[in-house]
Amino acid sequence: MRRTLYLKFLLAYLIFGLFGVLVIATFVPAMTREQLIREKAETLYSEASLIAGTYASGLYTSQASLENVKNQMDALAVYLDSTIRIINPSGRLILDTDMPLNVEDPLILEQFDPTVTKGSYYTVGNFFDSFDRDMLSVIAPITTDYKVRGYVTIHSDMAPIQSFCNSLVNISYLTLGILLLLSLIILIFFTEIVYIPLRKITYATEQYAAGNMHYEFSIDSEDEIGYLAACLSYMASEIARTEDDQKKFVANVSHDFRSPLTSIRGYLEAMLDGTIPQEAHEKYLTIVLNETDRLTKLTNGLLTLNNLNTKGMLLDFSDFDINQVIRDTAAAFEGTCRRKSITIELFLTGDTLYVRADMGKIQQVLYNLIDNAIKFSSSNSIIKVETTLKHSKVFLSVKDSGIGIPKEDLRFIWDRFYKSDLSRGKDKKGTGLGLSISKEIILAHNEHINVVSTPGEGSEFIFTLPLSKEEAEED
Repeated sequence: MRRTLYLKFLLAYLIFGLFGVLVIATFVPAMTREQLIREKAETLYSEASLIAGTYASGLYTSQASLENVKNQMDALAVYLDSTIRIINPSGRLILDTDMPLNVEDPLILEQFDPTVTKGSYYTVGNFFDSFDRDMLSVIAPITTDYKVRGYVTIHSDMAPIQSFCNSLVNISYLTLGILLLLSLIILIFFTEIVYIPLRKITYATEQYAAGNMHYEFSIDSEDEIGYLAACLSYMASEIARTEDDQKKFVANVSHDFRSPLTSIRGYLEAMLDGTIPQEAHEKYLTIVLNETDRLTKLTNGLLTLNNLNTKGMLLDFSDFDINQVIRDTAAAFEGTCRRKSITIELFLTGDTLYVRADMGKIQQVLYNLIDNAIKFSSSNSIIKVETTLKHSKVFLSVKDSGIGIPKEDLRFIWDRFYKSDLSRGKDKKGTGLGLSISKEIILAHNEHINVVSTPGEGSEFIFTLPLSKEEAEED
């Protein structure tokens, strides 16, 4: 089985981790460093501007002495952890908080250019080779009488800023690691909750596609995947059941056709080779005729079931008197009942009782039920046919006092060709299709049929039909 889906998710996870590391390594350090420098420069520039407008300007207007300004600058330098300088436009160093005052031999900054910030207010570097390391420097002009007299510069070591930047980058890497770990947990959950069940479903479908409809699997999940697995398993079981029924159907049809054909062939060969004498031919020809009737009945039953199982089957609905149909059907068994000394008693609601259904097919249901009742009833017994009216429904009951149906056989009696062990001895000519046909007809009417039976005491079959509109309105 190809595992492309899982590999895609795993590859996506690895790509996510790789791109995360690349993004942090490429963009985060520079962006973080720039942001820290900008924030630090804003603070230093504010201080430099304040100094330029107070202490430094007083120095050029002779309102403050150089020593006094030096003392103030030293205190501010300690507070800001920086170096503060006052520089003339020519580059001569007037005051430096890192050095004592030296009026006699001042330090000159070669190539000093106050525009080094290029339109900004800070620069990063060794500030005209006056430091042996990178410094963040801000420059604020000292103006008096609308003239630039000098500049206040504040210089902060870049090492602490870079260290803090590295700490923030490390935090970013740690955050990415946590995200990757959480993503890995999600991937593990995906594997357990989605991928493994999906593999089971895929393997099951491969088994079903190969014809192994009896393959069983289960997924303990109450979500859509669990529902899909349950539906797939149910579908396979239904297909397997259908295949089993089909095999059973073919076997039963073969058996029920083979038996009478074998009898017919055997009797005819016996008559042709003289095994059966001429005077006995009529007797055995009658048996052959009965066997052909059985084959005809079996064929007609199969055709009826095929038509009933065809979706979109049209029923010829009409309003008819069900009581009269019952009387006519019972009358058709008069000869059979006389030979077996069986009585059919009718308990009908009213003289007439109109229902809406397909009269021909309902008559077939009644015929099958009464025929079964007669077959499995002993001599001198009574068969009761009754109609009862309840809630705009007619309940029709055919009850016998015959051999009954065992409890374990009740759920199978509607299956095609099914015959219980108790019935096989009595139903020599039966096809096992009568009850199946009857149920299909009643279900086609969107009605119900059921059975209540006790072995040795008899069976009662009950089905429902809807009243006709006129009958329902009168009721």
